[in-house]
Amino acid sequence: PFVGLVGYAGWFLPPIRGPKCCCCWRRRLPAFWPRPCENGGVSDRRGKRSRPSGNRDTGQRTGTMRRRIRSICRTLTRHFGPARPPRPFDPLSELVFTILSQNTADRNTEAAYRALRARYPDWQAVAEADPKELAKTIRSAGLANQKAPRIQAAVRWALERFGSDGLDALRDMDVEETTTLLRQLKGIGPKTVACVLLFACGKPVLPVDTHVARVAKRLGLIPGNCTAERAHRLLGEMVPPELVLPFHVHLVTLGRTICQARKPRCGSCPLRRTCPSSSLFDV
Repeated sequence: PFVGLVGYAGWFLPPIRGPKCCCCWRRRLPAFWPRPCENGGVSDRRGKRSRPSGNRDTGQRTGTMRRRIRSICRTLTRHFGPARPPRPFDPLSELVFTILSQNTADRNTEAAYRALRARYPDWQAVAEADPKELAKTIRSAGLANQKAPRIQAAVRWALERFGSDGLDALRDMDVEETTTLLRQLKGIGPKTVACVLLFACGKPVLPVDTHVARVAKRLGLIPGNCTAERAHRLLGEMVPPELVLPFHVHLVTLGRTICQARKPRCGSCPLRRTCPSSSLFDV
C-alpha cells in the first residue's frame, strides 16, 4: 500500500532532478496541469502540445525588426552613401558570375570571369567548350573542376530553354516561378537565385552571403546558429521590399571593411551604439 501511495503521488509531484522541458514523460505532471514548454507551446505529462498562441507576438516582433532595419539602412546610407547595384549584368551573366563567386574572394571571381569572357566569345562557345579547358580558364576562382561543369550545365539549359536571349525571359516571370526553375540546376542555391533576381531582374529578393549573415547575426537580427536557408527566409520576411538592395549592399560593405570575421573594428562602426555584439569585440 505504501508503494502504491508513493507511485500515485508521483503523478502530482515533479521530480527534484529532471529535464526542464515539460514535453518529457519524466516530468510526471497531471493532464490538467499544463506547463510552459521550451518549444514555444504548452504541454502536459503525456507529451501533447497545444499550438503556441504567438501569431500576434510574431507580427509585433516582425514590425519591430522592420523599424530597426529601416534605422540601420538610414545610418549606413549616411555612412557609405547611396547603394548601387554591384554590376550591370544580364541574368545569364549574373548566374555564371555568381557560380564563380562561390567559396572564393571577389578579386578571384572577377579575374575568372574576365578570363572566361576573353577566352570564349559567346555563351554558345562556353556550352561547347572542352570541360578541361574551361576549368583551366576559370582556375583562379577555385574549385574549377566543380564549377566548370555547373557553368556548362546552366548555360546549356538556358540556351535550350530560352534560346539565344539566355535568361532575359526571367525578368517577366514572378519570383516563385523563377526560383523553381533555377533551383532545378545542380549547385544553384538560394543565394545564387537571389543574386540573379535582385541584380539582373530587379526583383526584391535578398541574397544572404557570408558578410550579410555574419553582420545580421552580430546585430541580433537572426539567431547565431541560423542556417543559410533559414537566414534567407527570416531576413526576407523582415526587410521591406524597397530596402532589399541597400540592405544587402551596405551590409556587404560593412562586413568587408569594418565588421570583419576575425577582427571587427567596432570602434569605427556606425552601428556600434545599437549593436549588441559591440561589447564582445571592442577592446
